Amino acid sequence: MKNKVQRQLEIRKIIQNGKVQSQEELLVALKNKGYELTQATLSRDLKVLQVAKVPHPVLGYIYTIPENGAPVSLAEQTRVNYLADGFKDLQFSGSLAVLRTLPGYASSIAAVIDGSNTWEIIGTVAGDDTILIIQREGISKNDLMEALVKIMPKLKEKL
Repeated sequence: MKNKVQRQLEIRKIIQNGKVQSQEELLVALKNKGYELTQATLSRDLKVLQVAKVPHPVLGYIYTIPENGAPVSLAEQTRVNYLADGFKDLQFSGSLAVLRTLPGYASSIAAVIDGSNTWEIIGTVAGDDTILIIQREGISKNDLMEALVKIMPKLKEKL
């Protein structure tokens, strides 16, 4: 049996990768991936994940995850991406990650991470050149790295 965090991660992936129009369609996709759940459980998961329905020009309405629904503007990408220049490395220990930066970058990077409201990350604690990232239980290293790249795309070439 797969756990709640794994199920919610799979729901996010299905919604982000497809044009899901209904809970019934989402239930079928989840069952095809080996998840057994009721419609009521799925409704609770959608509420926790803050899933919304938005208009689609061809399909009517589709599900979206708010923080990934709207594209980031070029100005926002430029503002956030320069922070990746201060990145040194990322190390993991259990559900914690330590991101090391050049001196003076940590608090700005942590503020951007916290401000992104990324589901995978509960929060950060920053010093001058180190950030402690507290990730949600059950999140893999790859999930966290993907979340960080979504926040600061320029990190992809450094991870």
